[in-house]
Amino acid sequence: MGLLIFSLKAYMVFLMTVLLLYTVRHYLFTLDRAFGKQRLYYQDILDEDLPAVSVLIPMHNEEKVASHILDLIVASDYPKEKLEVIPINDHSTDRTKEIVDEYARKYPFIKPLHRYGDLPRGKQNGLNDALKIANGDVIIVYDADYLPPKGQIRTLAVAFKDPRIGAVMGRVVPINAERNLLTRLLDIERSGGYQVDQQARYNLNLIPQYGGTVGGFRKDLVVRLGGFDARVLAEDTELTYKIYLSGYKVAYANNAECYEEAPEDWNVRSRQLRRWSRGHNQVMFKYLINTIFSKKLNFWQKIDGILLLTVYMQPFLIFLGLIDSFLLFFLGETEIVDYYLFLLFTFAYNSFGNFAPFFEIGTALVIDGAKEKVFLLPLMLFEFIFNIIYTSLGFIDAVMDVVTKRTVAWQKTERFRNA
Repeated sequence: MGLLIFSLKAYMVFLMTVLLLYTVRHYLFTLDRAFGKQRLYYQDILDEDLPAVSVLIPMHNEEKVASHILDLIVASDYPKEKLEVIPINDHSTDRTKEIVDEYARKYPFIKPLHRYGDLPRGKQNGLNDALKIANGDVIIVYDADYLPPKGQIRTLAVAFKDPRIGAVMGRVVPINAERNLLTRLLDIERSGGYQVDQQARYNLNLIPQYGGTVGGFRKDLVVRLGGFDARVLAEDTELTYKIYLSGYKVAYANNAECYEEAPEDWNVRSRQLRRWSRGHNQVMFKYLINTIFSKKLNFWQKIDGILLLTVYMQPFLIFLGLIDSFLLFFLGETEIVDYYLFLLFTFAYNSFGNFAPFFEIGTALVIDGAKEKVFLLPLMLFEFIFNIIYTSLGFIDAVMDVVTKRTVAWQKTERFRNA
């Protein structure tokens, strides 16, 4: 019994340390974004010697949105002689094939890749096949529901004039933010994640993350690194770590805003969140040791890399902490450290620690000129509980993937837009 009690108390100390680290991280990023020197992107580079670009658009049953993104890319100001567009039609059973073929007949730079028959399904497999036929030196990826502005391809591509850049990431903004409470909460969550979190990591020369859409990468680099692992759901997170562990960097373009369709249904969101957690934790298991011992990363990049890798494990740790605290309570062993020290930590964390994520999001809203959305912040508590449940399930999924070596199947997020 003594060993059990010691283990339960030791875990609570470990959990408090982890929560403290993430609290410091939130405040550091927020204060840097609010008051620090901001690192500029490459958009001021005026260079007509633009790279050849291949735009890849993974599609599976995307008849509702396919024409929207293709119309916007056709209207792009990127020189058409340096642009090719490859819609990756992956085993669609609706009108996706007919739609992209119609655009291909009109525009010779649109070259569909149709994947049917025995070809393995999934975004990663589709991207790997497209890389084999893509002619561009730079690959830019958009999910099919995204709505890129006219000048965005140029904005993203210009970063590759810097030979140190292996990938670039733009900013994601929900287009349907006013649809319901869920989309409003996701909108302000996105604001904090990009306007503060990503920009601060870019400012501080840490590890801004390539997000798998509204971003691009060097084709030769990714091919040299072996392409995308079909067994890993979070191909974007894996590519981020492959790039940094190879000595390259990810540039973040905060001004390269692209609109997405956020989930409008809590069931759809739960599946998306569980898939993200599962994929991210797969990458954590695969790259944590390499990140710790990498000679390509400096000390602070390693710290940021570790915290980023384990961010989707944190809710599961909190969930275990709740169970741990109940057990200690019923065992009558609630005093973990000195009573006054514990009281001080509890008071300090309740005053500042719990506020840290809200401070980050609130600061982002102020920077975005969206102060009227601040009233939504208290409601983030309910989403926080929701996130704990489904990211914890995703962590368990990832653990089972490692234990059972089972095959991972890609799941597309349901679309809500009318065709």
